[in-house]
Amino acid sequence: MLFPYLGTVQVDAVIPTEDAVHVVARTRDVVVRCPDCAMPSERVHSTYERHLADGPVGDQSVRIDLSVRRLYCENAACQRRTFAEQVEGLTVRYGRQTPAFRRVLEAVAVALAGRSGARFTKSLHSVVSRMTLLRLVMAMPDPAWTVPKVLGVDDFATRRGQHYGTVIIDCETGQPLDLLPGRDAETLAAWLRAHPGPECICRDRAGSYADGARTGAPLAVQVADPFHLLQNLGTAVERCVRRHNACLKPPDADANSTVHISFAGQDNTTKEMSPIEARLRKRHAVVHSLLDQGHGIREIARELHMGGNTVRRAARAEIPEQMLNGRHQPRPSQLDPFKPHLDRRWAEGHTNAIHLYAELKELGYRGSYQIISDYLRPRRRQRVRVVGPASPGVRQVTGWMMRHPDRLRDEDREQLAGILGRCPELAAAEQLVRSFTEILTTRSGQHLKDWVIAAQAKDLPSLHAFAHGLEKGWDAVLQGLTTRWNSGPVEGRVNHIKMIKRQMFGRA
Repeated sequence: MLFPYLGTVQVDAVIPTEDAVHVVARTRDVVVRCPDCAMPSERVHSTYERHLADGPVGDQSVRIDLSVRRLYCENAACQRRTFAEQVEGLTVRYGRQTPAFRRVLEAVAVALAGRSGARFTKSLHSVVSRMTLLRLVMAMPDPAWTVPKVLGVDDFATRRGQHYGTVIIDCETGQPLDLLPGRDAETLAAWLRAHPGPECICRDRAGSYADGARTGAPLAVQVADPFHLLQNLGTAVERCVRRHNACLKPPDADANSTVHISFAGQDNTTKEMSPIEARLRKRHAVVHSLLDQGHGIREIARELHMGGNTVRRAARAEIPEQMLNGRHQPRPSQLDPFKPHLDRRWAEGHTNAIHLYAELKELGYRGSYQIISDYLRPRRRQRVRVVGPASPGVRQVTGWMMRHPDRLRDEDREQLAGILGRCPELAAAEQLVRSFTEILTTRSGQHLKDWVIAAQAKDLPSLHAFAHGLEKGWDAVLQGLTTRWNSGPVEGRVNHIKMIKRQMFGRA
């Protein structure tokens, strides 16, 4: 019951050891036919021992030590002089496993490939290398199939960017049928001529596959995959957004996407203060204004060239007086008698501190230039240059336009609404995208002609090119937007090929 294939041999002993169960057996003295000429023979040339691995029994591996005979061929005209006998159901030429265990290893190799399969066979109490499993897979015959009614065709990369092939599957069952070396039209046409009978061919929008299907199977209906239609539309929308890239920047940004925040009218509040107090008040106002704009502590510190703790103290202070703490009080200065002159000259538009320093020296000022520079610094910057959050990129805006509005975040929806409000062309493109996706999801291809007319009526060159491409393959596009067939199953097979390549480290 455990070893039915041992019924044709003589079992001499069963020897259990620590690591395996050894079955010692030998063939019976029967007449054996030559594998070439079928001449019966029983004249023994020699004997030798074969060691066959079998499936585990009782959580132990099984090893069959079988003595077989080599016999002479009695036919003088036969080219084979000697031959080794084979036991049906137990041995094959050059085989080191029983046929039953070989079928188990083949199933493991097909499911798990090389290295993963080799690791799994350890649980079967057998040590099998990854190359052995690969050889088992390569020796297996391809499964039989008949030409289906619906074919799926797509390309896959054996080496990306250099070598490509074509995978052909049955879209009704998902079964892979063939792999072709190359992805040109003639390769597909030759295969279709050799396998007539398909009624429908699902493909992407590549012109080579369209030509090959038209040449090899002229009566078959071609179906352009809806996903590739949407992908081509996304490419056209991206070119449209890139054409109107200027609309992506906020209206208050300059050419470098820099937002300027003005703080005019604050100079008069600092004229009667000491430079330190004026600087603290100015810093407090600037920091809190930037915080209100949504900028972070680190960003403000980086832009204003201040330390992080300095900005943090200004941010924590609700009013400027909380930053003074009684330590920075106005003190007499050599500049006090000359401040009215400086204020008057500043109001007249003379803002060069070096020239003002020279004027004050002529008026009797004996202080340093640095005191004048410190006094003028708070009013020197009337606006703060702040690099705000980066404007959304072309691909990001394209993604917003191609995505369903309900799947956008609130902030993304607001930014997109602002961009569309500033650019009528992008607003028109967004409406065309919505109407096309509605046709695609509801499979209402009868409205496609109206969509093409509407797209051509807009001043959107990239969408004009997309609409022209639809008209070139109109029948296949219409089938893709009205029937249930698509290239989803063949895309899944392409992903399966990629998985096998990675599992076998490129040795698939």
